[in-house]
Amino acid sequence: MTNRRRLILMRHAKAEPFATTDHDRVLTERGRKDAADAGRHLAERSMLPDHALVSSAKRARETWAAVAEGAGSDLGPVFDDATYTGSPDVVMEALSAVPESAGTVIFVGHNPTVAYLAHLLEDGEGEPDAQAQLLQGYPPGCLAVLEVEVPWAELGPETGRLVDFYVGRG
Repeated sequence: MTNRRRLILMRHAKAEPFATTDHDRVLTERGRKDAADAGRHLAERSMLPDHALVSSAKRARETWAAVAEGAGSDLGPVFDDATYTGSPDVVMEALSAVPESAGTVIFVGHNPTVAYLAHLLEDGEGEPDAQAQLLQGYPPGCLAVLEVEVPWAELGPETGRLVDFYVGRG
C-alpha cells in the first residue's frame, strides 16, 4: 500500500466586491462558471476529492458547490469557520486533522493563505509547467494539485510535489 495522497488547494472563484459583510460576499456569474470548469478539469483528470474542507465564507461555499456540480460529485463538504480568517498555520492544523482514509483532499479558501500554502508545501520537484504557472500568481478560482506521500498529520513544508495548476478563463 502506498502513502500517496493528493491535496488540491483552491482559491475561491471570483466574487462580488461588496456585501453586508465580507463573509457574505457571493460569486459573480464568471466565478460560478470558472468554478464549474475547475470541477470538470478535476473530473477529466480523475482527481475527484473524497474529502472537502471549505472555508465558511459564502463565496467559498458557492465555489465548492460549483466545483462539485461541474465534477458530477455529491461529496458533502466540511465547512470550517477558522479557515475563513485563519493563518496558514490554522489551515495546516485543519488539514492535519483530515481522516487518514482520505486519498484526495480539496481545500477551498482565500488568498493570501492558499497561495502561501501552495508555495510552502511544494518541494521544488514538481511539473515545470505547473511550477511556472504557480509563480505567475494565484488568481480567483485557480487550483494547485500536489501529490503528498506523508500522512495528513505530517503535512508540512516541502511535503508535496506540484503536479497540476489550473486557472479558469471565464
